[in-house]
Amino acid sequence: MVHGKKTNNRSLNISTAGIFKDAVKITLTNPSQALFFLRTFKYQRDAAARREAMKKEGLVVPPVMIFSITKKCNLNCKGCYDKILRPDDSEELDSNDIRRILSQSKEIGMSFIVVVGGEPLIRKDFLEITKDFKDMIFLVFTNGTLLDDLMISSFKKQKNIIPVLSLEGYRDETDDRRGCGVFSNLQKVMGGLKRENIFFGVSLTVTEKNFDIMKEESYILDLKKNGCSFYLYIEYTPVTPDTEDLIITRSQREELNFLMERYRKKFSALFMAVPGEEDKFGGCLSAGRGFVHINHRGDLEPCPFAPYSDINLKKTSVRKALESKLLRMIRENRENVCDEMGGCSLWAKREWVSSLLS
Repeated sequence: MVHGKKTNNRSLNISTAGIFKDAVKITLTNPSQALFFLRTFKYQRDAAARREAMKKEGLVVPPVMIFSITKKCNLNCKGCYDKILRPDDSEELDSNDIRRILSQSKEIGMSFIVVVGGEPLIRKDFLEITKDFKDMIFLVFTNGTLLDDLMISSFKKQKNIIPVLSLEGYRDETDDRRGCGVFSNLQKVMGGLKRENIFFGVSLTVTEKNFDIMKEESYILDLKKNGCSFYLYIEYTPVTPDTEDLIITRSQREELNFLMERYRKKFSALFMAVPGEEDKFGGCLSAGRGFVHINHRGDLEPCPFAPYSDINLKKTSVRKALESKLLRMIRENRENVCDEMGGCSLWAKREWVSSLLS
């Protein structure tokens, strides 16, 4: 990907808020959802103003925080990047730690929280914590196996939690990676979410092998019939050396970005592809340009695929952590973060990123 384009926080702020403005349009047939996203658009605009104020003070604050609230998971998916990159099982952040981090993030303008794991819904305290942060959005990536009727009912009460279900294609592709019966369970979960009029999305890991399935309109239509309103296409990143053949080709990446524009116009839904569409903003958005990652221990990292850190949030504030030397050096040397092969740029340049800690 090309990383020479210039961008600024203002364009990122506009784009982030614009997601929720678009969400208002696609939920007009559901007045309560539309009203929620209208309020969310205002919250995101206010948060962008706080980020701009921080910028004037010399602090780069990204709009998005990716937060791995747990390492625990009830599945053993093939190629799980978190298990491979972070094999240690050290003590996780407790409820008070998470509340403090969210409060401090909100104060400086981070209001879009992408919640990952592990399987984040394993944490029984999660829904209690989010009750106190109604003006923050929590995009929760889940394998769906723990999404029972009781939890779906909780999501209905907390509209700021948006479940994102992980899929690899149809039954064969999904069950091959995640385990027998996972696809069938996800169909039931989507049925429950649709019955309760809950806004939800899917996370689609795109590989060279499943690309033809993922790009088909029939696949989108099947998911749309099940109530899906948000489609996030994520290029496979080969964290194990024997899976490079799964990387999508250059022509597939170009086609995927083209399809995102086409589908946005054709379907009443949100579409996004990462990291491919980062090029609109000058390339890799990690290290605070667009997002940062907090792992289960509280280490602030530039990206989920870059398990390197020089600061821990158990010992310092979010504001202080964002001044990390590691993050600054990555941002100031973006010409080194360039990978024509696709996937995560920092993972491709991991030796260079690791060298910044020495």
